[in-house]
Amino acid sequence: MTIPVLASGSVTRRDMLQRAGVPVLVDPARIDEAALRDSLLAEGADAARAAEALAEVKALQVSARHPGALVLGADQMLDCEGTWVEKPADRAAARAQLLALRGRRHTLISAVVAVRDGQRVWHAVERARLTMRPFGEDFLDAYLERAGDDVLSSVGAYRIEELGIQLFARIEGDHATILGLPLLPLLDFLRDNGVIGR
Repeated sequence: MTIPVLASGSVTRRDMLQRAGVPVLVDPARIDEAALRDSLLAEGADAARAAEALAEVKALQVSARHPGALVLGADQMLDCEGTWVEKPADRAAARAQLLALRGRRHTLISAVVAVRDGQRVWHAVERARLTMRPFGEDFLDAYLERAGDDVLSSVGAYRIEELGIQLFARIEGDHATILGLPLLPLLDFLRDNGVIGR
C-alpha cells in the first residue's frame, strides 16, 4: 500500500485518517495562508473557492518534496453571512468571535485536494451548516476557561467533538466535514486509486 502524504500539521486531520485505517506521512506546508486568503477575497472568491485554493497550494508545495507520492492538501473556511472568520489569535479574540456567532447560522466549508508530481488529480469540497444557540456570557466565559487554548486551533473557536457541542442549537452536515476534512469522498478516492482496500 502506498502511504499518502498529508500536507497539513492538523492533528485532527491526521487522527481522522489514521482512525479510518489510512496511515499518512505528515509533512506540513509552509505557506502564508493569511496573505493568500486576503488575495482570494480581493479577487472576489467565495469561501468554498478559497478553501479549495488553499488546499491545492499546500498540496502543490509539499508535492515538490515527495516525487511520485500522492499528497493531500486540506483547508477549512468559516463563512457567516459572507464574512470569513479565521482562527482566533488569543482567548479574547475567541470570546469576541463566539459572541459574534452567537444565535446565528454559519457554514463550515472543508476542502481536500490530491496532487501527484505537481499535478492536481482530484478534489472535494463539502459544507456543514451550524446554528449557535443564544448562550449567556457566563456560560461562554466558563466554556473558554474549561476549553483553554485548544479553542485557538479551531477556525470557529469551538471544539465540537468536546465541550464546544454545548454552544449549538442545530447542526446539519457530516461530522468529518465539521472537523475539517471531507473524509467520505476522500476514502472513495483512495479506494478507487488502490491506496486502501475496496
